[in-house]
Amino acid sequence: MLLPFVAHAGDRTSAQPPAAPPAIIAAIDRGNFHDAQATIDRLLANPGLAEADRTALLFQRERMRRILLDFTLDRAALATRVRRLIPDLREDEFSRWDRDGLFERMTIDGRVLYFNRSAGNLIQLSPEARGRRAVQAPLAQGPMESLHPRHRSIHAATLASGNSSVLPIRVRMTQTLTVAADAVPAGKAVRAWIPYPLEIPGQQEAVRYVASIPARHELPAESGPQRTIHLELPAQSGRETQFSVTYEVTLFAQDHRLDPGRAEPITLTPALAPYVEELAPHVVFTSAMRAFSERIVGGERNPYRIAQKLFAAVDTIPWAGAREYSTISNISDYALHAGHADCGQQTLLLITLLRLNGIPARWQSGMVFSDDGSGYDNIHDWGFVYLPPWGWVPMDVTTGQLDGNLPGDADLRWFYLGGLDNWRIAFNSDFGRAFQPPKRHFRSDTVDSQRGEAEWDGGNIYFDQLDYRFDWRVLSERQHHTTH
Repeated sequence: MLLPFVAHAGDRTSAQPPAAPPAIIAAIDRGNFHDAQATIDRLLANPGLAEADRTALLFQRERMRRILLDFTLDRAALATRVRRLIPDLREDEFSRWDRDGLFERMTIDGRVLYFNRSAGNLIQLSPEARGRRAVQAPLAQGPMESLHPRHRSIHAATLASGNSSVLPIRVRMTQTLTVAADAVPAGKAVRAWIPYPLEIPGQQEAVRYVASIPARHELPAESGPQRTIHLELPAQSGRETQFSVTYEVTLFAQDHRLDPGRAEPITLTPALAPYVEELAPHVVFTSAMRAFSERIVGGERNPYRIAQKLFAAVDTIPWAGAREYSTISNISDYALHAGHADCGQQTLLLITLLRLNGIPARWQSGMVFSDDGSGYDNIHDWGFVYLPPWGWVPMDVTTGQLDGNLPGDADLRWFYLGGLDNWRIAFNSDFGRAFQPPKRHFRSDTVDSQRGEAEWDGGNIYFDQLDYRFDWRVLSERQHHTTH
């Protein structure tokens, strides 16, 4: 049965700064920071510069600063980090892995610098490197990233009830955002925005505010696409500034049984039309994107089969820890070419490819956790795709296809194309949207909203001076099934 779905395709109040001249963006992407800075300084010196243009230039200057926080390692420093994992690392294999692009790097003003997470990402990307570790251990992953008894329970409940939304659980969550000591002068007000769950019928319902620190807060209407709670505290000398919010929410699993033989052609309505459009800078139908799509889709015309082919293709891109989204000029293009991608990058790539093929697709993101005793939690991104006659159904390409060896497991292979576990909380139904109340300074994450944001009158407080935490527990699990 079609789930009710709240879309936000109207006015796009964006968190993305205005676009700077393409030549400046391209120069920064190439690592020509000196030239880009000289051009920015020259343009900023113009007293008649429009405010939007000034903002765009200031953000590109800030983007260079953020890139240099992500890329701090020279070759020797990276090799030292790799040797912590592979003590008998040989120079020839390090050089080969470097030539093969397994270490993400930028040449910035003639100096080769490597991404801070390159050593750990090597283990994710290279089976050879994993085998060379002194201490062998499974790759770190969440419990739902391989076929789990929870998937089987969701599937069984769907078949037994005939409903697509099942197995509700009630969760109490406390989210904490901590600003580093002395990041803000004592006595100055620190403003914080902590992500807060949306009300989504059939997915998460009955969201109830319980408490916050401080108690005084601003909580916008439930329909906001990037919903946050806004809090404010004065900074104290030598002490962290800590904000938190506690709430309860009922979470439902979803399992839409998609039969490709029942798939119908897509008729674009005014409500659906925005979800097949480009949305610069991160959803753009480049020539490389078109060529990739043509190679994967071929002559297929069935919308479900097209979605399935694109899902499978993006699923083959290996996961790796990501640089900050605000530093990347086009995330879907980056995911297409980088040789790796994290969940949000994969999701934006899949959304772009689906839209390119006339299939409405949109974003959702928040956090994931586990109720199996592991204590696991993480931030995560996924999406939704519109496929008639089922309507909007979830997709989680990073969790991807599931393999199992029990009877009936074959039916669960494509669980995450049309299904979703309920060990997750959605904060966002779109990307790059402004908060209410809006931030005055640049967001730390101009795309997503999961960790929280903070600022003071003097400027944004970036992620190198922030920390976040999730503390949650399941209050109850209702065994009956819903009527959604």
